[in-house]
Amino acid sequence: MSRHSLRIRLLLAAAVSVCIALALAAAGLALLFQRHVERRVDAELAVQLDQVVAGLARTATGTPAVSRPPADPRFDEPLSGLYWEVTSEDGSLRSRSLWDERLMLPNDQLADGAVHRHRISGPGGSELIVLERSFTLPVRLGGGSMRASVALDATEVTTARREFLVNLVPYLLLIALCLILAAYAQVRVGLRPLATVRQHLGAIREGKARRLGESFPDEILPLAEQVDALLDAREGALERARARAADLAHGLKTPLQVLACDIERLHALGEHGIAGEIEQVASMMKRHVDRELARARMAAGSGDARACAADVVAQVVAVIKRTPVGARCDWSVAMPADTTVRIDPDDLAELVGNVIENASRYARSRVDIRTVRQDGFLVITVADDGPGIPEERLEDVQARGAQIQPSGGGAGLGLAIARDITEAWEGRMEIRSQSTGLEVDIAVRC
Repeated sequence: MSRHSLRIRLLLAAAVSVCIALALAAAGLALLFQRHVERRVDAELAVQLDQVVAGLARTATGTPAVSRPPADPRFDEPLSGLYWEVTSEDGSLRSRSLWDERLMLPNDQLADGAVHRHRISGPGGSELIVLERSFTLPVRLGGGSMRASVALDATEVTTARREFLVNLVPYLLLIALCLILAAYAQVRVGLRPLATVRQHLGAIREGKARRLGESFPDEILPLAEQVDALLDAREGALERARARAADLAHGLKTPLQVLACDIERLHALGEHGIAGEIEQVASMMKRHVDRELARARMAAGSGDARACAADVVAQVVAVIKRTPVGARCDWSVAMPADTTVRIDPDDLAELVGNVIENASRYARSRVDIRTVRQDGFLVITVADDGPGIPEERLEDVQARGAQIQPSGGGAGLGLAIARDITEAWEGRMEIRSQSTGLEVDIAVRC
């Protein structure tokens, strides 16, 4: 498929949309997961903070102490990432995990019992999540205002988020693959009516159908109706062209006959010069009229036309045999009966008639006609045992008004009209000059 393919464009748009949507989903899920983890961390730190506060006491000397420290062993492991600290006017206490470090808390105002949450720098440049509470000791513990803080290394949150994304990516890739495959199936199903339109157009071109019809979805039906309307208009125009061609033939036949009579009268009067000039002009007019009539008839051809090549060739040969040039030839016709081809019978008769008549005119004594099927074409070969044509003139003899021999007696239109008819019906014609004469291959679609 090319880069202009609608299917490729739709699939690329779907793939890009799926990737963007899943990327946004991944970012959103990661953010939600991080917030969930942070809420869990805050809950854990709150429990640890309550344990620190609950374990506060004063020694016999009146200094504050933590008689029952939190049970988490990480508080006893140096720089473990979990820390606590208690500060008062009499000094400060901190977990063993802080070692010689301190929590660098902001100097903010805390109401009694209030809890603040901070993100600060910790030991070794790490980032800490801190819960800080201000409280007043009861009288039995000596009273006084104190602050207790519990901190956790934020790397744990970042690590949890990263591991969550690592586990999430394979599932997102699988979802992306499923969605892209679903989009591919959707595109195939959605574009299937266009493939049906193409098939119907091919059937019309091959003559198997005349119109697209109405068996299409609502979105495609207007297009099909417009194409059918265009075909109707074309068919009408072709019919009018055929009618105009017939009118032209009828309108020119009488004047040409009158000119022919005048030419004979001038010859009888001895005016051979004037008669020759008029005869030349009349012959030129006849060639033009014959050529344009042939073209007009071809333009009116029907796409579903069919003709039996064997029957048409047999009829043409039967007519030419009755002519003086045909009667002197031996004829060999080898054609099977099942030779149906996709061409109008009248056009096929005109086509093979011109070629066979040309062969009979220049043949010395024999004309052979044979057929072979080849790549969806029926190739009709017409061969004569005449003098042939020089290689350099093979293309020239197919031009309008060209003659193989000036004394041949023809108008010089036969092979040119034959080529026009062949190409109009998507066929081909090839002329070969052999040592035994001339061979013309006419290939017509089966």
